[in-house]
Amino acid sequence: MSEPPTTRPRGDSRWWFRPPRRHGEVLAHRTVSYLELFYDLVFVVLIAQISRSLAGDVTWVGVRDFLIVFALIWIAWVNGTLYHDLHGREDGRSRTYIFAQVSLLVLLSVFTVQAAEDPSDGRGFAIVFTLLVMLIAWQWFEVRRFDTPEWRPVAGRYVQGIVIIAVIVAISAALDNQDVRLALWGIAVGLSLAGNLVMTLRPRSDQMVQATRVTESLAERFGLFTIIVLGEVVVGVANGLAASEHDFRTTATGLIALSIGFGFWWNYFDFVGGRVPGVGRARVAWMYGHLPLAIGISATGAGMIGLVEHAGDGRTPTATAWLISASTATVALSIAVLTKTIDAHPGRRLVPLTLAVAAGASLIAGAARPAPWLLALILSGLLFAVWLEAFARHVRGGTMISDPG
Repeated sequence: MSEPPTTRPRGDSRWWFRPPRRHGEVLAHRTVSYLELFYDLVFVVLIAQISRSLAGDVTWVGVRDFLIVFALIWIAWVNGTLYHDLHGREDGRSRTYIFAQVSLLVLLSVFTVQAAEDPSDGRGFAIVFTLLVMLIAWQWFEVRRFDTPEWRPVAGRYVQGIVIIAVIVAISAALDNQDVRLALWGIAVGLSLAGNLVMTLRPRSDQMVQATRVTESLAERFGLFTIIVLGEVVVGVANGLAASEHDFRTTATGLIALSIGFGFWWNYFDFVGGRVPGVGRARVAWMYGHLPLAIGISATGAGMIGLVEHAGDGRTPTATAWLISASTATVALSIAVLTKTIDAHPGRRLVPLTLAVAAGASLIAGAARPAPWLLALILSGLLFAVWLEAFARHVRGGTMISDPG
């Protein structure tokens, strides 16, 4: 789970400060390090805070606020993750930067729950978030300083994109109007996502696409992050059970609802996890396809609390039914998109289709609002039906569904 030992002699002072790896300087047999896992775990603490906020405000406004704040945090994570996978080292300098970011993330978590509602917390969130992304921008600036001349413009574009986000969020910190502040955050998210889309679609951005390498270690990193986010489903069920009477129906509803998380895991790691996407723009689609995936999983966890708490009702409350069914549909469609980006995937054509059908059926189930236990059973059944169809097809073909191919 860590980088292979470096060749530095014991006591070599250069270990404390080494320049970032240059483009193409790939570490052989690199896997995700313990330091990276620690970094991801702190980010998921923030995600847990955002999910908690959504669980307490399942309204259109609450969903809007959840999406904006979640996207901001995910953009910071993906830029820091890309830097470390493509250019980071296991040296004193990299560890110092990581620990500095972790410290800022802990401060950010203080303001996250009420960031979209309380003006004071919103200002605090904006200030700390600006410091966080500026630190990440500085790391990319150092890549530009030390990389080979032909690849320096790529790092420069990362710096420009991150600084634009930082400036917009910093401006929002000076405002008293919370609605305007949220609008600026939404603009920052939109510019970041649109900027990456434009850069990959324009012909002259081929160098940018080539620089976006999805290594096996990066695929592993995204998979491990997905596992940690899946913990939000477990936490949601556990919190719902803890806040409810411990009767048979409530317990059964919680356990059935937990199987939705199992379905997410099963489909993602059999269809996507451990597989590297194709070349070119498929890499960018793969990377940013994980944003709605993480959003859907986290939102499902937030909805679990209300689902379990209303286990005794004849029909699932409207807001809870729509939150869980729409989140399940989002996860299914995200996995469908991710599967399409993997050229060597044996189910590249049919799996996305069956996932899309499952997504549509999930929304129909949410609109019908059956009893909580039945809604959970229907959603988990749809997820496992997708997997069973693919499994049967693989058995007929003499292959294993989990084979990375």
